[in-house]
Amino acid sequence: MTLVHPVHSRTAVALGLLGAVIVGVLTAIQSRVNGEFGRALADGYLAAVISFGSGLVILLVALALWAPGRRGLRVAFGSVRTGTTPWWHLCGGAGGALFVLSQGITGAVLGIALFTVAAVCGQTLSGLVIDRNGIGHTPPAAITITRLVGSALALAAVGVAVSAGFGGDIPALMLLLPFAAGLAVAVQQAVNGQVRRVAGSALAATFMNFLVGTIVLVVVCLVHEAIVGLPERMPTNPVLYLGGLIGTIFIGGAVIVVRVTGVLLLGLGSVAGQLVMSLVLDVVLPTPGQVIVSSTVIGTLLTLVAVMIAALPSRQLGKLPIRGR
Repeated sequence: MTLVHPVHSRTAVALGLLGAVIVGVLTAIQSRVNGEFGRALADGYLAAVISFGSGLVILLVALALWAPGRRGLRVAFGSVRTGTTPWWHLCGGAGGALFVLSQGITGAVLGIALFTVAAVCGQTLSGLVIDRNGIGHTPPAAITITRLVGSALALAAVGVAVSAGFGGDIPALMLLLPFAAGLAVAVQQAVNGQVRRVAGSALAATFMNFLVGTIVLVVVCLVHEAIVGLPERMPTNPVLYLGGLIGTIFIGGAVIVVRVTGVLLLGLGSVAGQLVMSLVLDVVLPTPGQVIVSSTVIGTLLTLVAVMIAALPSRQLGKLPIRGR
């Protein structure tokens, strides 16, 4: 039996792309919240654990109240036991953990500009490869001329948007970690979608993402705290503790949307949402010393154009391989 990639209507793709943009908007909000939390706590590692951990607690409560979610989790584990689903499909949360850790390790050295460019490059390239070859139960998706053009324009647009932050003597090898994190985020989105398909539950897939991510971060944080020690006090602003809640919403949204958009369009749409919301936050709630420059506005607008181009139907490049009979 030949697997054929499902063809979605233009309306479904448009709605999926809108969902991807919303995922990016929420990602930007979470980044601001977690960034402020890490600054107030003076410990980005512990802030990441609290953010992931609080999301995991929320999802545990949701699972306790939602029987289909618990049933989906049992189905997912059963599929792994029988060999139908590879075990690593349940480990998508490790990609999110790597992204958060790379921010803490290289963000201060690279600055947000270089970090963003390296991560987006990794995410876009990984999304192209995953869509072209398929993954798990999802057969290959068509790589069209407009998707390639949109991807190239998106990379150039992000470079323009953050160009004001370039400069300085930065070790080239330092860029490898955020680039790897970008690669991992695309894989995370893909395998989370696989878990949702097998389990028949977005809640089950989102829970597994947070469970694995929290475990990874706790292990790394324990090593870090053993070396530097715990912070003397915790921040009292309750808003700073909302990162986990926001994360459960946009990770769950990405799990649902990726089946319609594919990994590449999900990544491009979320990047557009992140840039737009980051710009809005810088205008409405500016951080001390933050100045909005024209290149940021131009790059953001170019990214939106790139996403619209990538979403347009066009001629396929090459034939899709047959995935089994």
